[in-house]
Amino acid sequence: MRFSGLSLLLATSVAVAGCTFKGVPEPELSARDAEFMALVPKAQDDLRYGRYLMDDSTGEAPGTIVVDTKERFLYYVLPGKKVIRYGVAVGDEAYGWTGTARVARKAEWPDWNPPAEMKVRWPHVRFTKGGPENPLGARALYLYEGDKDTLYRIHGTNEPEKIGLAVSSGCIRMKNIDVVDLYNRVGANAKVIVR
Repeated sequence: MRFSGLSLLLATSVAVAGCTFKGVPEPELSARDAEFMALVPKAQDDLRYGRYLMDDSTGEAPGTIVVDTKERFLYYVLPGKKVIRYGVAVGDEAYGWTGTARVARKAEWPDWNPPAEMKVRWPHVRFTKGGPENPLGARALYLYEGDKDTLYRIHGTNEPEKIGLAVSSGCIRMKNIDVVDLYNRVGANAKVIVR
């Protein structure tokens, strides 16, 4: 069966009309943020992994972060049964992590000191001062189970082309502009659910 251009346009319009999402404005950036982000390589944006305000399908309390590792989305739950959905990169199958944690610490342009296990797997990794070449990117949210550091983070990236993929050592990576937006919204001890 062959669709005419008008039929295809009509079918697309009907499908899009059922969607209830809209873009979220860019967060304000400091001069340092703008300077550092300009030095991070650019990647072509995939609209599927944009930052959108949507109806809440998580059922979690406002202020909760929910990460869907299979679909590669992070949801920040808002009041009024809404969420902001962000595209993410997640841990590849060998290093993925699921569970419930809390945001115990937040940092802007953090230093990165790779854990000992990572240094064994990849001897080339080393301490990196915070900045545009740092794998943690513009912001990091440090995930703890009780008082124990899980060693997993939600953080920015200097490899934005990998958003939507399973490539990390277990951390949740976001575009730098998105992690700044999330960082500005998240409170201390926010609940994080990684599925």
